Amino acid sequence: MRVIFDIFAQTLRTLWAHKLRSFLTMFGIAWGVGSLLLLVGLGEGFRSGNRKEFAQIGENVMFIWSGRAPALQGSFTALRQYYLNYRDYQDIMRDCHSVRLAVPLIQRSDLRAVSDFYQANGQVNGTLPELDQIRYLPMNQGRWLNQMDEQQRRRVIVLGDETRKTLFLGRPSVGATILLNGVEFEVIGTLKRIGHGDNTSDNLRSYVPFSTMHEYFPPTKAGEDPDTISLIQYQPKTRALHAVAQKEVHQVIARNHGGFDPNNPDSFDEWDTVQTVDQVSKIFDAMNVFLGSVGLVTLALGAIGIINIMLVAVADRTREIGLRKAIGATNANIMFQFFVEGAFLTLLSGGIGIGGAAGLMAILSQFSLGEGFDPPTLVPTTAALAVFSLALAGVAAGLYPARRAALLEPVEALRKE
Repeated sequence: MRVIFDIFAQTLRTLWAHKLRSFLTMFGIAWGVGSLLLLVGLGEGFRSGNRKEFAQIGENVMFIWSGRAPALQGSFTALRQYYLNYRDYQDIMRDCHSVRLAVPLIQRSDLRAVSDFYQANGQVNGTLPELDQIRYLPMNQGRWLNQMDEQQRRRVIVLGDETRKTLFLGRPSVGATILLNGVEFEVIGTLKRIGHGDNTSDNLRSYVPFSTMHEYFPPTKAGEDPDTISLIQYQPKTRALHAVAQKEVHQVIARNHGGFDPNNPDSFDEWDTVQTVDQVSKIFDAMNVFLGSVGLVTLALGAIGIINIMLVAVADRTREIGLRKAIGATNANIMFQFFVEGAFLTLLSGGIGIGGAAGLMAILSQFSLGEGFDPPTLVPTTAALAVFSLALAGVAAGLYPARRAALLEPVEALRKE
């Protein structure tokens, strides 16, 4: 045990004797490890932030709006507008076996809401009670829409957080009444704030029963069909069935609106959040691979630097090596000495890099990085990869120079000037 402590003491004295050289070598390794962890941590924060953004929309939500289809079969220049209607929703629920749930919506952004205190403009949505099973709509106070509201065409409304603040200025809102373009509605519930920062579009939305919206505020500029709706939101039975569900919905809409080709994607105005999330995940995976590769290359360059430094140390200490072998040091003793120096230098600088990256991430976590960004986090798998890479680099950086030193003949080493 004493021999090991002596070797470590000798290692520290040697590194201290060449402070600048040791510092520059350690800086290269620390910089590589720290930048690897920080870049991957930033990417993971961005991934986490985007995942939360999509989670606040809802799970596996798919949207489809009215679109434009070829006026004649096979025509790509003459297009006609078609409008979704309530029958489309009913047929989707009946014929699309991969769709778990669908909800029709009527949206109006030109309605003025007036309370006893103030007035506000925001999007009003007429929808069925099942919408909260598809979308993320957390209640703050009161209740959500129910089937009795829909069947009896009640004039009730659930307010978004921003609309509530504007209309009631901190006063109680549940149970109060407001006017929508002169029509009286009772506030039965309010939603919690969705998102953060300046992203208030979801919080400006309010919800009324679909039947009530259809009676008082039908869609404008939406054709002559009295049952026209603004859009349909639906959800596949499982995430893996989203493409099948989309195809089934296309077939229903194409059949109901003139029998155009359901395989023409330009005929549909839609958004598949499942596909979007998968595409974003692929981008982040590619980003992590790229950043990880850059970090590993940096670590490799640092290891090469340490090997070079240790080879220089062998050349500088040739006489010392010869003297030690002359008085009885074995090849194993010499080899272990230089191996410990290389491994210690690598692992110490790597530890500094990991600590520095963790500290910087902790500082950044105190600040808001903007919409869609979470604070960077230390990714355990990346840290484990860095430690494993450092171990390999330490072996390479210590073993080769150590072997060179151990193979020196004592007489030749002592004659070296």
